[in-house]
Amino acid sequence: MNFQRGKVKEAPEINLVPLIDVMMVILIFLMISTTYSKYTELQINLPTADADKQLERANELSVLVNAQGQYVVNRAPTDASSVENLAASLRQAAASMKDPIVVISADATATHQSVVKVMEAARMAGLSQITFTTQAAH
Repeated sequence: MNFQRGKVKEAPEINLVPLIDVMMVILIFLMISTTYSKYTELQINLPTADADKQLERANELSVLVNAQGQYVVNRAPTDASSVENLAASLRQAAASMKDPIVVISADATATHQSVVKVMEAARMAGLSQITFTTQAAH
């Protein structure tokens, strides 16, 4: 008793149009409801260094910056009223050194501008190797 004699069976098919419609609605909902953080609102915790103490090298040019913006180049107080004066002090201190490395030791409360000033002066003096000192993590 075959009641479906001569009738061709159709292959089952999955209709993707409703699935695409649902996915589009979900995507639009997520795009509208998502809040984006602004770059300026990021909370940044600066890291502390956890490294061994480096040995002092003969070609180090030490630059100290305190919280009041006073500069000391190789243990000599320096007039840093302008970047050019600081660059001249760096050139003079580095004159007898071969490939000097500028080591910037800035107070934690020193302004960012005072550190950038040292970096700009080093660039003007032709000193391209710069490094920073940090406090060891305890």
